[in-house]
Amino acid sequence: MKVSIIGGGGLVGSCAGFALQAGGIVRDITLIDVNQDLCAGQALDLLHGAALTADQRISSGSTEHVADSDVVVITAGLRRKPDESRLDLISRNVALFRSILEDIRQHGLRQDAIVFVVSNPVDVLTYLAVQELPLPASQVIGLGTALDTTRLRSLLAMRLDVPATQVSVTILGEHGDSMVPVWSQAQIAGLPLDRYPGVTPALIADIEKQTRGSGAEVIRLKGGAGFAVGVAIADVIHCIALDAGRILPVSSLQNGAWGLRDVCLSVPTVVGRRGVRTHIEVELWAKEQAALVRSGSVLRQTIDKVLGS
Repeated sequence: MKVSIIGGGGLVGSCAGFALQAGGIVRDITLIDVNQDLCAGQALDLLHGAALTADQRISSGSTEHVADSDVVVITAGLRRKPDESRLDLISRNVALFRSILEDIRQHGLRQDAIVFVVSNPVDVLTYLAVQELPLPASQVIGLGTALDTTRLRSLLAMRLDVPATQVSVTILGEHGDSMVPVWSQAQIAGLPLDRYPGVTPALIADIEKQTRGSGAEVIRLKGGAGFAVGVAIADVIHCIALDAGRILPVSSLQNGAWGLRDVCLSVPTVVGRRGVRTHIEVELWAKEQAALVRSGSVLRQTIDKVLGS
């Protein structure tokens, strides 16, 4: 499988490249970036470790490489300027993203290609990619709340002193302020979270607050997220490459689950080689379902403002 990463010179794109290299599943990793020297340097750095990782082709290139790619990952994006509003930043990123989509269209895509959106605002840009690319909606996926979910699980595991891989709790909805942690389904090693020793409503509220602020905290401390988002990206791509059919909280066009339509956000999604196989709708607490519907409404309003849809 060939994976091309647009924005591969940056922190997120290069960390995704490294996670894919360490995973050893995909066969070809191509980094693409407007800063060609930086991109070439990242690819060279990865190549230097190839003898200790996996037998892969690692290179840098231009947008023309998307034409024969199985998965095209888009991580390129702009950062907020001082005193810039969130809506202004979204508008600038939409303009940049549209230019990337135009480059992709010019060079063409395989009929079975998957376009994987990571750039923020990821749900809005995933919706834009669905509208403007010549692919079925099922072949356009956004990272969505996959990163938020692993943050939540890892932070909860640390507080409870349990292995993070045994924590099962998911965040749905928007990758943003209206995200919805689904505590009603949460478990530790298959045991109900609310009955697990040491778990209290105060602990849950504190972990949720910490998770919501995680992105801002990482930006404050080191300038931006890289490692965690890189492994989250690789986790989704490995699911595609292996046609694993795992259920992931990724963003995709909604077609009726919980009454959500014509908006991209994260719901439990079965993911395989062809992208989205189906969405899974389960019974939620009433307040969780209301919050999820509200999250969809928030995103629909943003889409109307910045895309004019």
